[in-house]
Amino acid sequence: MTYETISIEQRGPVDWLTLNRPDAMNSINNQMVADLSDYFGRLFNARHTRIVVMKGAGRAYCAGLDIKAQGTQEAPFAGGFGFQGWLADVYVKMRRCPQPIISLIHGAACGGGFAFALASDIRIAAESARMNAAFIKLGLSSCDMGTSYFLPRLVGASLAAELMMTGRFIHADRALATGLVSQVVADVELEAAGEALVAEMLATSPIGLRMTKEGLGFAIDAPSLEAAIALENRNQLICAASDDFKEGLAAFLEKRPPNYSA
Repeated sequence: MTYETISIEQRGPVDWLTLNRPDAMNSINNQMVADLSDYFGRLFNARHTRIVVMKGAGRAYCAGLDIKAQGTQEAPFAGGFGFQGWLADVYVKMRRCPQPIISLIHGAACGGGFAFALASDIRIAAESARMNAAFIKLGLSSCDMGTSYFLPRLVGASLAAELMMTGRFIHADRALATGLVSQVVADVELEAAGEALVAEMLATSPIGLRMTKEGLGFAIDAPSLEAAIALENRNQLICAASDDFKEGLAAFLEKRPPNYSA
């Protein structure tokens, strides 16, 4: 697909998604919502796309909502919530798609852009990264675009409350110390760090990788240990019946890299 505000580079089974409004620091307008909604909606049935790497063009990851453009175009009904519900659904689609999403964050990741990073499965930050729940700076609630769901699960309730109730920035070093990101690298090394992580993930089985994303997402909200284990048992039996498991086991016994079919 061809999009106006994002670009998709297919590197084998990996989609490199770039938020591509660099002159506006990749801020979110109606067209970007339409593009991202279409892209992430299609991923659910995209068999041959195994991983998504999400990054920003220019000097920022995503500066949040394009306030100057807001209201200049009509948004879909979106369940009665208009633009609010339309954009919010993008984050739901990010979590619903079976492909792991890696965000490479540099420069500003604010408001809805911060939420893009939070909705990803893995976050790698450049030294220039600075993130904040900017909503409250505009007279709004910081409970927006899934932030109140994602952030406390990643960093705990106290730090989430601090960031959301002040709108203050969290920079790369503190983000690493608090577990918000898994790695911090020099800006010039950001893409290489993403490539290295992708290479390790591609060495796993396609079904195992997808089932791991599903299982992790469920377990975070599981009502009990028994519920989490029940899903683990289900997923493991599905994986054990697959050709991926047969190949993975054979490769292990033969001391060679596995050659998975998809």
